[in-house]
Amino acid sequence: MLNFSSVLTLFVLFFVSANASAIDKVFPGNAIINSSINDVDTICKSLVQTQGYACEEHKVTTEDGYILSVQRIPAGRSGKTANKPPVLLQHGIFVDAATWLLNSPDESLGFILADNGFDVWLANTRGTKYSSGHTSLSPNDSAYWEWSWDELVQYDLSALVQYVHYKTGQKLHYVGHSLGTLIALASFSKQEKLINMFRSAALLCPIAYLNQIQSQLTKVAAQLHMAEGLYNLGYHEFPPGWDVLGPILEKICNETGCNCSDIMPALTGPNCCVNASKASVLLKHEPQPTATKNIIHLCQMIRTGTIAMYDYGSEDENKKHYGNPNPPAYDMRNIPRELPLFLGYGGQDMLADVDDVEALLNDLKDHDKGELFQVYSEEYAHADFVLGVNASQVVYHPMISFFNLH
Repeated sequence: MLNFSSVLTLFVLFFVSANASAIDKVFPGNAIINSSINDVDTICKSLVQTQGYACEEHKVTTEDGYILSVQRIPAGRSGKTANKPPVLLQHGIFVDAATWLLNSPDESLGFILADNGFDVWLANTRGTKYSSGHTSLSPNDSAYWEWSWDELVQYDLSALVQYVHYKTGQKLHYVGHSLGTLIALASFSKQEKLINMFRSAALLCPIAYLNQIQSQLTKVAAQLHMAEGLYNLGYHEFPPGWDVLGPILEKICNETGCNCSDIMPALTGPNCCVNASKASVLLKHEPQPTATKNIIHLCQMIRTGTIAMYDYGSEDENKKHYGNPNPPAYDMRNIPRELPLFLGYGGQDMLADVDDVEALLNDLKDHDKGELFQVYSEEYAHADFVLGVNASQVVYHPMISFFNLH
């Protein structure tokens, strides 16, 4: 029987330069908020300061009005102020910045980077608990949820990178997991001015192509057009209530023959190194909501095997939005060859499948020598890259060495 905690786990692990006056127009009212010492319900107070680290809460307003929460860890546990460049950490879908902080300080990437002298910035995608604000809309408004990962590329990532660049006066390193890699790759492929603000990018479980995905649960959901059905019924925020979602998931589990009482391996692959005791901690912070339209967009990628902007379902609708009958493509071959890239992927990952990652690497085959570094772990699945108890040795230490070179 598919129980509610199983469903929560499913969604948690589904995918896992300007002058001052110009910046003030882009980021209205983005003063640092106090570390919220009297407010336990913040990432700084509940997850960072409790571990002995300094933490700042920031707000960044996107061009389309979403107010994003950002946490900064400006010093290591010793109290020594960062003496290395900023690093922006971008989580995947159904989670928030907590995902980088849930293990011990010696196992969590956010803390490890701070202890290694980096100025750490933690992003929270629009729609998640701490980034639910908007200049004119409420999450109760269906219009609030009218976005897909196209908008995360165009607005969220752009605003975050410009903000960190402005606040620090430095180019930054970037770390993305799952959906956090897709929005970066899409941005890089456009070669906009934002590219000049990056030193390098580390992409964990890189998502570009999705058509060879091994998770049968995810493939069947895409083939059944589950998200489109929910959207057409008026459910623009995802996931909807359990009364709506439960019967759908039961149907998918029955059709795939999956053991949905043990959903994690069926969905993400058999994660080798996630501490089971962290499940209860994880569920205090996740799952975080996203837009149903965002799920539709990802399902379009699974069905078509392409990396393109959101397909509105008809030539006329696409012409209204793009001036063309088909959505414009994001061409991974357009990513600048000189941009240093670190890719980490695993042999057991059923979401960022090895064959799909290899297709991406083929697009990057002309990358400048020495600027494309890969870490492959045969035993790692999707969640191991952010929650694995040995990820510091397998992934993070090589990543830090890569950052130090750039």
